[in-house]
Amino acid sequence: MAGYERQLALTTQLQARFNAVPSKPPCDKIETFVVAAERLTETLTFLKHEAEPHFEMLFDLSAIDEAGRDGGLTVFYQLLSLSGNADLRLKISLPAKAPILPSACAVWPAANWYERELYDMFGIQVHGHPDLRRILMPEYWEGHPLRKSHPIRATEMPPYQLPEARYRSIMESYRAEDYREPTEDSEEMILNIGPNHPGTHGLLRLVVRLAGEEIRDVRPDIGFHHRGAEKMAERQTYHSYIPYTDRIDYLSGVQNELPYVLTVEQLAGITVPQRAQVIRVMLCELFRIASHMVWIASYSHDTGLLSPPFYAFRDREHLFDVIEMITGGRMHPSFFRIGGVALDLPEGWHEALQGFLKRMPAAIGEYQTLLVSNPILRGRTRGIGILSTAEAIDWGISGPNLRACGLEWDLRKQRPYSGYEHYDFEVPTATEGDALARTEVRLEEIRQSLRIVEQAMRNMPSGPVLSAEARYAFPRKEATLQDIETLIHHFINVSRGMSFPPGESLFITEAPKGMNGYFVVSDGSEKPYRLRIRTPSFPHIQSLALLARGHLMADLIVILGSIDYVLADVDR
Repeated sequence: MAGYERQLALTTQLQARFNAVPSKPPCDKIETFVVAAERLTETLTFLKHEAEPHFEMLFDLSAIDEAGRDGGLTVFYQLLSLSGNADLRLKISLPAKAPILPSACAVWPAANWYERELYDMFGIQVHGHPDLRRILMPEYWEGHPLRKSHPIRATEMPPYQLPEARYRSIMESYRAEDYREPTEDSEEMILNIGPNHPGTHGLLRLVVRLAGEEIRDVRPDIGFHHRGAEKMAERQTYHSYIPYTDRIDYLSGVQNELPYVLTVEQLAGITVPQRAQVIRVMLCELFRIASHMVWIASYSHDTGLLSPPFYAFRDREHLFDVIEMITGGRMHPSFFRIGGVALDLPEGWHEALQGFLKRMPAAIGEYQTLLVSNPILRGRTRGIGILSTAEAIDWGISGPNLRACGLEWDLRKQRPYSGYEHYDFEVPTATEGDALARTEVRLEEIRQSLRIVEQAMRNMPSGPVLSAEARYAFPRKEATLQDIETLIHHFINVSRGMSFPPGESLFITEAPKGMNGYFVVSDGSEKPYRLRIRTPSFPHIQSLALLARGHLMADLIVILGSIDYVLADVDR
């Protein structure tokens, strides 16, 4: 069936069977339907199992507080069909007071944490949820941060005070018996790991239920690193928010900036110059390598190998020297701009990058010997934390973790953006789905990223690096020094911000850890009305219990590290 005919058939079915109402196509051209809350569960079940194509993955689930527009709340479900390479968005309208929503956990287990986030951030009650409680904010937090009525800055809130009696009542909720079911074996032990533990790579608490050395269950406790990144977007102009994106997956630099600027450019219909696109791809692949190098270092340390961290960080410093030369920054360059990049390539960049590329083949050979070919690491990772393709899709897992299960899904190939269709590279996969497979996939991804960087360097076009559309892009500095009108235009746009057209826009990219998406809702002002950040680490950590059950306690850190997550990417 042709794409248009298939889309028409799906629209007809949704309208006839579930009274779904089609919405005006947003800027991202994703088919959007409004359904009633009471028909939600059966609609989602149909879309996952019966629709053509099947929408196998719940990619994202969040809400919009419409208090500043039409009133009430809008809950949106972002569905992804991997078999049909298609997107679908469902919307549910709820009242602002006492909003109630049926749970989708029976359809997708990945809905669990997303629904807890709805409850935490918006105060939406989710009927049928197995464990509805706050997830990012502490239990004593008053209000729901992503409601428009909640203060947007800390200076707008009353001084923080927590009476001792309230503190003691909160601490009592962390008793071990609270993590047991009434029917569970009383001989089991509850072990608390973190939130300050070197094996959790940051502020992550794991409540592990053990029968002897066997893991019966793991409950991650997140939110210790939550900084309100989505809320902060509502106070920033579109351009001034770019530096905030670098701090989400803080190991991936411009890989965070890219989906954001692509989302806004799609919203406003901005055309990015070719040279800027190639520079973006080159830098993104360099940061993919940098991210994987940190993972190699940390994971080898987790598994007891002490030499690889020194090798990986050595080469990462050489890489950062090149990145600093090009962007002026190392980890968080804030280099991409809406419409292009901040600066053109400096003199000498080609030679510096060529020197890095020349040293890397030998370095990867060292990683191979020290890590993947190491019999100790192979013994600790083979057959550990096995994940099937079906389970990965059900839990919203993507990136190297999904490709290690055998599915060749990479947005750079499936939905090329920024000119990725012009690059020759392969998508590494494995079939075992275990910790060792995830290790092998990431190591091969470094080789493929080097291929892309070399092609970008060799085929770098000439031309401008920033869009000439002055309504949305800043003028070049040399123009502001020569033309008073341009200087005035620049001053106003920097101080007040540029207005972007109203609408909705989602763009998803293939980040080092998986699919990374930004969803922008614009009301036509200088600031986003709502900004949603869908990170790969959030669903990945949610699946930890699935990977760890039945393994030994000594395997937990091996499994956890093989996921490759960043806590700021989880908590935002």
